[in-house]
Formats: sequence, C-alpha cells, structure tokens
Amino acid sequence: MGRIKTQLIKRTTEHLLATHAGQFSEDFNANKELANKFVAVHSKKLRNMVAGYLTRLVRIRKVKGT
Repeated sequence: MGRIKTQLIKRTTEHLLATHAGQFSEDFNANKELANKFVAVHSKKLRNMVAGYLTRLVRIRKVKGT
C-alpha cells in the first residue's frame, strides 16, 4: 500500500491540472519547478508531495488516453 494523500494535496493538484494541464509532464523534477512557480507552498515536503502526485496523475491520464 502507498502513502495516503491529504485533501490539501489532492485539491491543490487537481486545481493545477485544471488550470495548467498542458505544461506538466511525466518528469518529477520539471513538475517540481512548475509547482513551485504556480503555487505558494511553504515547505519542500509539501511541494514535493504535490509534484509527485502531479506526476502520477499525468502518467495515469497518459495511459488512459484522456
């Protein structure tokens, strides 16, 4: 089983994907920089959790073809 994401992480990530969907890729480091640019995150841990969840959702959506 994986780690459970909080509602803050999920809500922030969904908002980023809704507003800036075309800019995110399957690369974690690139998504980390973009998340830092678009959202004022106060800690590296939260930024990395958002970027990791973004990367995961982008990969899932690419496999599904949506």
